[in-house]
Amino acid sequence: MPLAVEICVQDPAGARTALEQGATRVELCSALEVGGLTPSRATIESVRALTAHPGWLNVLVRPRPGGYVYSPAEIDLTCADVAHAVAAGADGVVVGALTATGGVATAHLRAVLDAAQGRTVTFHRAFDVIEDRRAALDVLVDLGVDRVLTSCGRSRAVDALPELAALARAAAGRVQLMAGGGVRPEDVPALAAAGCDAVHLSARQRAEGGQGGQGTAWRTDPSTVAAAARTAAVL
Repeated sequence: MPLAVEICVQDPAGARTALEQGATRVELCSALEVGGLTPSRATIESVRALTAHPGWLNVLVRPRPGGYVYSPAEIDLTCADVAHAVAAGADGVVVGALTATGGVATAHLRAVLDAAQGRTVTFHRAFDVIEDRRAALDVLVDLGVDRVLTSCGRSRAVDALPELAALARAAAGRVQLMAGGGVRPEDVPALAAAGCDAVHLSARQRAEGGQGGQGTAWRTDPSTVAAAARTAAVL
């Protein structure tokens, strides 16, 4: 299978850029400045309206910033948001949940998988916090998770090539391994050679124009998306 290129976007404009520049799929979220949170249903519907291509729209479901240990009320909220994302047209959801001892929160994940109604489920970079990632990978496979997003705890995934290669061997095709974390187009060949099935980029660029003192605005950079897609296409 060709290496997939996933672009993290916050709005329909970013999703359109990703689509036009050849990305395989998007991960839609809000509030990237805090690591990403669940987007609104209207945003999901607007991005879904751009294309009917199957497998293209993945939606992050994360109820708050901070750690990945959730209360029962937060688990219920997560499952409700997963169901809303599916109803709004999501092809998959992106989640992550840990126990207080730093392992995969299996009961939470089972509830998410039920709420996802057969859509793909990606376990996000909460995976990086887990100490024994090899064991966690087997747990996620057994649960039925489709994809794992990781940089193996590094700020840049390309700095974790040996660890990623070991995880790819352990995955052995049972789950997709997606490298994410500071990925640049020039990193794509090395990540593919390590055995990754996909790469994940934010491809962000500071937007031009003032924001009236309300902070920095970002947009999805078309040249970065295009460069990553071109590189992946020839591997």
